[in-house]
Amino acid sequence: MSKAKRVTITDIARLAGVSPGAVSFALNGRPGVSEQTRQRILDIAEEHQWLPSSAARALVGARAGVVGFAVNRPADTLGTEAFFTDLIAGAQSALAARRIAMQMVLVSSIEEEVATYRRWRSANQVDGVIVIDPRDDDPRLPILRDLPLPAVVIGSDASEDGHPATIWLDDSQVAHSLFDYLVALGHRSIAYVAGPAEFQHTRLRTDVLRGLSGRGVTGETIATDFSPAAASATMRRLLSRADRPTAVVFDNDVMAIAGLRVAQEMGLAVPSDLSIASFDDSVVAGLVHPSITCITRDTFGLGADAAEFLLEQIDAAEMLPDRVAAVPQLTVRESTAAPR
Repeated sequence: MSKAKRVTITDIARLAGVSPGAVSFALNGRPGVSEQTRQRILDIAEEHQWLPSSAARALVGARAGVVGFAVNRPADTLGTEAFFTDLIAGAQSALAARRIAMQMVLVSSIEEEVATYRRWRSANQVDGVIVIDPRDDDPRLPILRDLPLPAVVIGSDASEDGHPATIWLDDSQVAHSLFDYLVALGHRSIAYVAGPAEFQHTRLRTDVLRGLSGRGVTGETIATDFSPAAASATMRRLLSRADRPTAVVFDNDVMAIAGLRVAQEMGLAVPSDLSIASFDDSVVAGLVHPSITCITRDTFGLGADAAEFLLEQIDAAEMLPDRVAAVPQLTVRESTAAPR
């Protein structure tokens, strides 16, 4: 089909092998089609430069009634992380009250995430987006500003001038609450098994751990992909060393449970031989034996607050100032104790 010819929804439906109604659902970000079908329709529409709904909505100032959430995490980790299920449930609860839908897609890279934002904006599929896992010098933020596409970032630091607003918590304060507690117990060799090194919260937590060197603490950070498999492999390496740490802190509860299993597999008693803690909490973290010391946060509330903040940003005529999220608290359980 020639790109010079203005294609219609009927044309796209024929090329995709679906009904015109399915094409309408896909192009407008509505439920009713599978994600695979939606993506096929969007690819065909983009290939043939079909953007009439964007132009029509722009003329009348209509909205899509949809919020976007592009998640750049391994798919096999999302179902196991309480953080994501709670965050999404909280956001959905706030959006449902306003009859707003959420379109969530999994992406495999920053480039794919940015391309998703561009596609959503060009087709007017979403009114705004929730962004997670900010980085220092994050390339996504100036692009969102320039598109322009309303956005709220869930992050660990305040936003820079001109960048999308952030709902943030002081991750340095959070890291101090956990690391300082371990130091107060007497630990002087602490390993932090983190997510990707480029994430802002990884850098902030690492900075806090390094800053404890003045108190005689040897700390090290090992970056992973958040998966239980990576956590297990890292834990085996740490515990096989002659100078193994006396405490290991994980970025999330699933990694911490995987690390606990490895310690038990290698014949170490937790917490008498080794203390284990996590920067994320869950019901499961409190049910395993020994139960795991964690940073406890209201992730459901964080998701709801982020969604409400985004809806306010969409309605606002200018950029709103940042907001500070509720500070998480340290929950001490059985997995931490003074080292031998």
